[in-house]
Amino acid sequence: MLSVVLVSAMALLQPSTPAVPREFRAAWVATVDNIDWPSKRDLTTQQQQAELQAIIDKAKELNLNALIFQVRPSADALYESKLEPWSEYLTGQQGKAPSPFWDPLKFAVEKCHEKGIELHAWFNPYRAKHPSMKGQCDPSHIAKTNPGLVKSYSTLLWMDPGEPAVQKRSMDVMMDVVKRYDIDGVHIDDYFYPYPVKSGGKNVPFPDSASYAKYQKAGGKLKVDDWRRKNVDDFIEGLYKAIKKEKSWVKFGISPFGIYRPGVPQGIKAGIDQYAELYADAKKWFNNGWCDYMTPQLYWAIGQKEQAYKDLQDWWIGENTKGRHLWVGNYTSRLVTGAGGWQAQELIDQIEATRGSKATGNVHFSMKALMRDAKGIATALKNGPYKEPALVPESPWLKGRPGS
Repeated sequence: MLSVVLVSAMALLQPSTPAVPREFRAAWVATVDNIDWPSKRDLTTQQQQAELQAIIDKAKELNLNALIFQVRPSADALYESKLEPWSEYLTGQQGKAPSPFWDPLKFAVEKCHEKGIELHAWFNPYRAKHPSMKGQCDPSHIAKTNPGLVKSYSTLLWMDPGEPAVQKRSMDVMMDVVKRYDIDGVHIDDYFYPYPVKSGGKNVPFPDSASYAKYQKAGGKLKVDDWRRKNVDDFIEGLYKAIKKEKSWVKFGISPFGIYRPGVPQGIKAGIDQYAELYADAKKWFNNGWCDYMTPQLYWAIGQKEQAYKDLQDWWIGENTKGRHLWVGNYTSRLVTGAGGWQAQELIDQIEATRGSKATGNVHFSMKALMRDAKGIATALKNGPYKEPALVPESPWLKGRPGS
């Protein structure tokens, strides 16, 4: 009996293996306008693969544990799809498949998983054409097959969120990827109704009078602004439920504009009111648990009083009433442009501010800054807050994948 007691006592004295921390560390990989990948639209398949592999290798080197890969920038596809055409950003011509053939999303999922990195597929639900596109839309593009669903707004083509067929199309596209690829998450950013452009000092209205008239003719009573918000609400709720029904373990994340409304919280000012101008009620979505993580784009410096990083972060934390994840979006690419005099220390301080809160991770926009080590940010992360590996935080409300 004594020997048992002694062994137990000695075991207590032995140094225990420290637990691996849990913290979401991710970066966006933007394909629109070739921001992050591929670097040009005329690369060979081998060059495209080498660039994408280099991004994944850098993520591993920096102890990131997730990449958010843009696969649908403008009703097009960076993967093999029967629903939408190949993206111009990949091959230089919309609808043209890469040759020799390969599937970038399949490649990214496999290579990320080999290195223990999550891959979240990033979609834009409504944009149909970005001004950086140089060629024509492919005959299979929605602007050609169903032009009545697509509206011209400033330099953009935009699918009308008030059209049920648009909601179905975007839902079908995203769920097709959920079903066919072993992704870890579905991600959408801050583009719902388009950011308003001004004429004569006033916002140019989005041209959806026809779809609103159809809604009213069918008995709808909501005012136009409330109707627009409901269109987006319905899509967000429906997409979340559809993902969970198909693969309960696949996370759904949203990255809204970082300020809900001017004056929220007190003292915060903004040039855009996402609730009233983008018709995005991200607070409602978070409160209702219609996502597994929220990544508000807090793209301002800690010392910028009118958009104070910590105050905004604390406000979003306070809205996490369902106990989901808050993973803050950081404007790491500000170091590439040099705007505002930002230095790498600003981003390090932001990460430490997040660590000192109830938020559990950060997402960097975008991978380009880390690949270039802009102002030494990659080195600072590797030698500082990301020196040791971390696991993705658990999501106890989700069911694990079969066999896990």
